[in-house]
Amino acid sequence: MSASEAQLPWYAAGLRFACTQCGRCCSGAPGHVWVVAEDIDRIVAHLGLSPAEFNRWHVRRVGLGRSLLEKRGGDCEFLARDGDGMTRCLIHPVRPVQCRTWPFWRSNVESAEDWQATARDCPGIGRGSTHTLAVIQEALRHNGDRPL
Repeated sequence: MSASEAQLPWYAAGLRFACTQCGRCCSGAPGHVWVVAEDIDRIVAHLGLSPAEFNRWHVRRVGLGRSLLEKRGGDCEFLARDGDGMTRCLIHPVRPVQCRTWPFWRSNVESAEDWQATARDCPGIGRGSTHTLAVIQEALRHNGDRPL
């Protein structure tokens, strides 16, 4: 094995993922959907709200960060459940970076074991097309310092 091969992450050959619209990544135990100014700018333009209105009605402060509010039971407030058991995001075209980059978060790809643990809750892992190393690294870059 060359030195450059030894430095490649375990997922260098890519990872398979295709969203099944189960909604598990958008619901469950209370958590955080971190939003930054760029996320809020996209969402308010889509919803026709001012940033002040959006922050008042849809955001909570958590430490120094901001997170979208949740419905009772832990669903993201922008998650809609359809009668057929499928879910959809009401702000999908402008969803926060955290949502755009699921499941390629540091905590999920730290090791193959972490990826397999995530797959136990996410039926889309291991399905669909293979996302390349470059795509995964770009998602990780976009996540920046978010605690994901």
